[in-house]
Amino acid sequence: MGAGDDTRWGRRIAATIMSGAIRRVVVFGTESTGKSTLAERLAARFGEPWAEEFVREFWEIKAGKITGEDLGTIALGQIANEERAAAAAGRVVFLDTDLLTCTLWDDVLFPGACPPWVRAEAEERARGVALWLLCDTDVPFEPDPQRSFPDAAGRARGRKIWREALERRGLPCVEIGGMWAERERLAVGAVQKLLDSAGE
Repeated sequence: MGAGDDTRWGRRIAATIMSGAIRRVVVFGTESTGKSTLAERLAARFGEPWAEEFVREFWEIKAGKITGEDLGTIALGQIANEERAAAAAGRVVFLDTDLLTCTLWDDVLFPGACPPWVRAEAEERARGVALWLLCDTDVPFEPDPQRSFPDAAGRARGRKIWREALERRGLPCVEIGGMWAERERLAVGAVQKLLDSAGE
């Protein structure tokens, strides 16, 4: 599959998921901030599906040997995960990461390698997200072979990059901080408010 095919397929998937009334909630933030756990718990709390982060599965398949040439494939896998979850949703779907996050990591780990279509698609899809839950770095770092920046400086840099990504775009965001119970409480409240505002 060439770059042109990647672009066309990505746009077809995007059109499918963005055309419905399902609200997308992105659990957003740098590594080791509890995004996967929070997305799964929100899905259980509201009885709705969640989309897992594709790159974790891809990392396992590739035995950790990811290169800049893989970034388009990772983006397509992320979009496909989101589409499957959204197709099963009744009101809302929870996304453990998203295409905008893919571009941020692309720029951090593989500067200059992010395919232009991935960046364009990320911007388009970001505008269709109903709510971003921005997870702070105020929890202990949990070591994981897939994580890159355990030190305080790296965590601070990640926090800044992810926060500025939302601020620059003026995207609807609720900050999620504190320890785990408090994070879940804040996230549940934000999602409930989103649904209540739509009369659901």
